[in-house]
Amino acid sequence: MSQGVSGVDFIVKVNTGTEAVPVYTAVGGQRGGTLNGGTDEIDVSSKDSNGWKESLAGLKNWSLEFDSLLIESDAGLVALETAWLAGEKVQVQLATPAGATYTGPAIVTDFSYEAPHDGEATAKGTLTGAGALAKVAA
Repeated sequence: MSQGVSGVDFIVKVNTGTEAVPVYTAVGGQRGGTLNGGTDEIDVSSKDSNGWKESLAGLKNWSLEFDSLLIESDAGLVALETAWLAGEKVQVQLATPAGATYTGPAIVTDFSYEAPHDGEATAKGTLTGAGALAKVAA
């Protein structure tokens, strides 16, 4: 019987170094991270398809979503907020418990702070791929 993997060990990171010498820093206080991938569909159906839709794979896309406790001094969160405010790309990474990484350039397309009067303050965002996502096995 196969055993599942705990989601607690999947960590969203952002490059706080340079492009030449990357330093991947975890976004502090993480509670969740979601890697989404998709492929555009190209319809190549014709009258010769006998009433069935035929498709080809088109362009790929990806995004990485995160949510965390709000730690204003956290270097990872500060890097994402700075990139969002400046409209700049960031290098992001999802590290898995087995040691694999998914890494790529992204733009911050959603960034929010939530501060309810009766609960903890949180941060969340969406990092939308701005180029290829690369997987490196452990």
